[in-house]
Amino acid sequence: MKKTFMGVRLRRLREERGMTQIALARALDLSASYLNQLEQNQRPLTVPVLLKINAVFGVDVQRFSDDDEARLITGLREVLADTPVEPGADGTEQAVSLAEIRELASGMPAVARTLLALHQRHRQALERLDALGAQWGDDRSGALASASHQPMAYEEVRDFFFARHNHIAELDDAAERLAAHWALQPGRADEGLARRLQSAHGVHVATVAELPGGAQRHYDLGSGVLQLAQALEAGQRAFQMATQLAFLEMGPELRRLADTAGLSGDQARALARIGLANYFAGALLLPYAAFLQAAEAVRYDIDRLGHQFGVGFETVCHRLSTLQRPSARGVPFFFVRVDRAGNISKRQSATHFHFSKIGGTCPLWNVYEAFAQPGRIVPQLARMPDGRAYLWVARTVTRGGGGAGGWGAPGKEFSVALGCDVRHAAQLVYSRGLNLADPEAAVPIGMGCKVCEREACPQRAFPPIGRALDVNENRSRFAPYPVVGG
Repeated sequence: MKKTFMGVRLRRLREERGMTQIALARALDLSASYLNQLEQNQRPLTVPVLLKINAVFGVDVQRFSDDDEARLITGLREVLADTPVEPGADGTEQAVSLAEIRELASGMPAVARTLLALHQRHRQALERLDALGAQWGDDRSGALASASHQPMAYEEVRDFFFARHNHIAELDDAAERLAAHWALQPGRADEGLARRLQSAHGVHVATVAELPGGAQRHYDLGSGVLQLAQALEAGQRAFQMATQLAFLEMGPELRRLADTAGLSGDQARALARIGLANYFAGALLLPYAAFLQAAEAVRYDIDRLGHQFGVGFETVCHRLSTLQRPSARGVPFFFVRVDRAGNISKRQSATHFHFSKIGGTCPLWNVYEAFAQPGRIVPQLARMPDGRAYLWVARTVTRGGGGAGGWGAPGKEFSVALGCDVRHAAQLVYSRGLNLADPEAAVPIGMGCKVCEREACPQRAFPPIGRALDVNENRSRFAPYPVVGG
């Protein structure tokens, strides 16, 4: 474990419990002078002390993890890239350095989170101003709100899962218990789920050739018939039945979780309930302990796990990104799904990786290379501008088109990627043959040109936000940028 100084977080823990330094030192079986050194960041917080904190207070040690610090650093860098720089006393612009950002995230994480929340509210206010200006015919507000972004309902829900590290313990525990009670068999869960729907809820499962709007599932409450699209494979049928059971068996819990998530409106809460139902369905088909044990046994081989549990590549990837039970953690993964145009339709992170919220992703990321090799898993060792390295695996997945949709029917094609910090990479079968120790072996990527600091990148499309464009005619530093006549 690297040296980790968490004095402010330790003081906050003590203040929350109304304890003096001496009382906390006694509770943790430490000397008062040693605890004082920890709180003053004169000594690093060690693993034995973290374990004592967990045993005495039941505090999740991830509260003292540098993963949370990395989330805050990334968020603050993005906020500052979107914020005008105020000139100092000498009239020069004093940009906030990375060292200052690290110090804030490390020493005062609550302040950092408050700044992020304030920035989000500021952008929402600018969006409302823009809307009012459009309503009353005042174009002046448009310039003020040009950089604003009002989170849509699905973005709010996505942030809710992100804040929970993509792990909903209440649903995971319930799903694991019910999977055992209903005796669901891996790879054949659809049979047990159909029996449960019929015996407990009087719901009959019927297969139909096509559902309106290309839907995969339709439940008719009046007739008690659950219709499933004929094109679904066994694992997809099981997932749809499990999702319907989530609404029938866990309805009050889904509503409670959505209502207490701090979402802005009914649409966001409705989307949250759907997302939570899907989470429960995945946990029901892939029960936590059994799935984690299987994943570790095959070194997180996605295809082998899919065959064992009878589900698809995307379902396995999504489930792997949720294995963050405090008593039995899996590798903390990040999960993303994008299309050829770079639109991110799914993104979940169990740890510190932070996806850009102001648009754009990196063309050097293997999630795009996967489109050139359809159906093949493409691994990549990548390094972000902050120096952190990650192992990513990506593969395309397709839905519809031809087949069930008929000749000429458009299909869906996505690239699904799963990533983890390089320190966990040795646990994955996909690290085989990669030089994890060589910093030069990693591909330099970023979160998108708008916030990426790699000025010499050959794929750069435009300067980072807040940076002036060098237009010196005698230099070609910014040659990759599209200019008039260029």
